[in-house]
Amino acid sequence: MDVSFIAVQLLSGLTMATLLFLVASGLTLIFGVGNVFNFAHGSFYMLGAYLAYQTVSAWHGNFWVAALVAAIGAGILGMMAEFLFLRRIYGRAEEGGFQILLTYSFILVIDDLVKMIWGTEYKSLLRPAGFQGSITAAGVTMPTYNLAIIGIGLLIAVLAWWILARTRPGRVARATALDREMLGAMGVNVPRTMTLVFGIATALGGFAGALAAPLRSVTPGAGIEVIIDSLIVVVIGGMGHFWGAWLGALLLGEVNSFAVAIVPEWASVVSYVVMVLCLIFKPEGLFAPRQVRKA
Repeated sequence: MDVSFIAVQLLSGLTMATLLFLVASGLTLIFGVGNVFNFAHGSFYMLGAYLAYQTVSAWHGNFWVAALVAAIGAGILGMMAEFLFLRRIYGRAEEGGFQILLTYSFILVIDDLVKMIWGTEYKSLLRPAGFQGSITAAGVTMPTYNLAIIGIGLLIAVLAWWILARTRPGRVARATALDREMLGAMGVNVPRTMTLVFGIATALGGFAGALAAPLRSVTPGAGIEVIIDSLIVVVIGGMGHFWGAWLGALLLGEVNSFAVAIVPEWASVVSYVVMVLCLIFKPEGLFAPRQVRKA
């Protein structure tokens, strides 16, 4: 393994990690703020890819406009799902089971709607103009679109952290996770906050789907694969922890990148091995504080 091979795999792994982080950060945001397990989060990623394809191929729009349409469309649909369905089961004793059943039904409905609208054949999307080539530095060739994805992902990560940590809406969202009743008594519209958080989270998933569309085929069922990897990321980083999602995505992306190149026959199980090791040695996640057991 020479230096160029390592550099190429590192870049590939970082690209995969960025896309995973955009999806997993939305998943962990929903769980961290609302304690909601959105099993259908990957379906909004798939919807984002199809909305981007529709905007570029059918409406002849610019790719970056298509990515924005994908984010807005997925966010609006996510808010509708929370407002019309999930909000009705909050506070019930069986809420956890209802969440899984309800969000799993979203997967079935969204998959069938995608097949009805766009069919079952694979779709493809070209890389945006200006990002179809590559650059060479120190003997290493790097696709410009991959670099753009990494840059966009880092920008979104810093912006999301700043909003959550330094702004009043972010503090309100974090407080919602601690005590909804007390926050409501202080005059905060908790249901609206939950809806907005759900919309932002699903918008991140839709945006990730649009960015991934030029790298992967756009096909029904794409959400299942990404939600599995995203759940592994959340488990590794710690449920509800924003920077844990980034660390988990980075670890999983790099491990998968090198596994595909070195041991391709075992690449499909490497993610699960990483998750199992994490569950054995730090089951609460790498970023979550260790719980002190009471005697």
